[in-house]
Amino acid sequence: MIPVAALLVCACTARISRVSSDAAQVIREFSATSADAEMRLDRFVAVRCPELSRTRVQELIDTGYVRVNDKPASKGSLHLRGGEKITVEISERPAIAARAEPIPLEVLYEDEDVIAINKPAGMMVHAGAGNVSGTLVNALLGRGLKLSQGGDPLRPGIVHRLDKETSGVMLVAKNDAAHAKLGEAFQQRTVKKTYLALVEGVLKGETGSIELLIGRDPIHRTRMATPRKSWRGAAIANPRAARTDWRALANIDRTTLVEVQLHTGRTHQIRVHFSALKHPVVGDTLYGAAAQWRVGKVTLPNLQRNFLHAARLAFAQPRTGAWIEVRAALPKRLRDFLNQLCVAAGEPQSRIDAALAAYL
Repeated sequence: MIPVAALLVCACTARISRVSSDAAQVIREFSATSADAEMRLDRFVAVRCPELSRTRVQELIDTGYVRVNDKPASKGSLHLRGGEKITVEISERPAIAARAEPIPLEVLYEDEDVIAINKPAGMMVHAGAGNVSGTLVNALLGRGLKLSQGGDPLRPGIVHRLDKETSGVMLVAKNDAAHAKLGEAFQQRTVKKTYLALVEGVLKGETGSIELLIGRDPIHRTRMATPRKSWRGAAIANPRAARTDWRALANIDRTTLVEVQLHTGRTHQIRVHFSALKHPVVGDTLYGAAAQWRVGKVTLPNLQRNFLHAARLAFAQPRTGAWIEVRAALPKRLRDFLNQLCVAAGEPQSRIDAALAAYL
């Protein structure tokens, strides 16, 4: 429930026009002035309703609860002209629960304590604001699995994560004892994580290590960032140490296929680190990659995901201590993209297959 007192903390241009009897719904009206011209609608609402997160503001816009001149706003990126009447209907967000759904999964390994899944690109790991179904957790519960309950109720069994557009090995705990053991192993960095990535440009040398702090981007809040000289007077939020080791497997035209070892598990770590080197992951437009890749006069089909795959994960079985290594083959879409890249560049596919022998 949103406290009415909190809703009164607002710019002087706002007024509360109606409050429902149970105070669970509040309608607020604002008048945009000439000083607000060119401001984005989502930014306008976020500034005048500071108790709402940016995610919640976007949810309200997407579901038609933000109106401009009495018409539902089409998008948060709408630029105001000044003089508009902005109406925001704020209601209590429905409770989110982890529910079972019949979604097929590729199981790579399973025992009485853990299960390892080959997560496809495009699948979120767990439910969250604006995303309540179609997740890995929904699918696991749909298999009738009993997962550990020691952590967040929206993330039963989840001890680590992969970005939505990253495919590959995800390890999940079935009971609280396994969850605690695996959580400690990830924290102590004894779990070995190996990724495959295709990055733009030709990396210098055969191996390298990237050690740059990672924190929240102060300008674009959906991104992470490394420190740099100019942030328009701002600094990255909560910077934390991060280390990424890489080994070049092959060069194809102006790209480098790399094997990546993570020593830390920061949000978007591989993507942020290679972007900081001016070698963004192919397909990762959030961090500066081209929307479509060109080889000479040939434009390759849109990859529609990041070329990043969690290929291997090795860990100690939480009950017995036995060392277990789980592998996920490179997805067909990524193999096809490499083939198309080779054809366009006049490279023999056999050379790339040899470089990827352990991952096909």
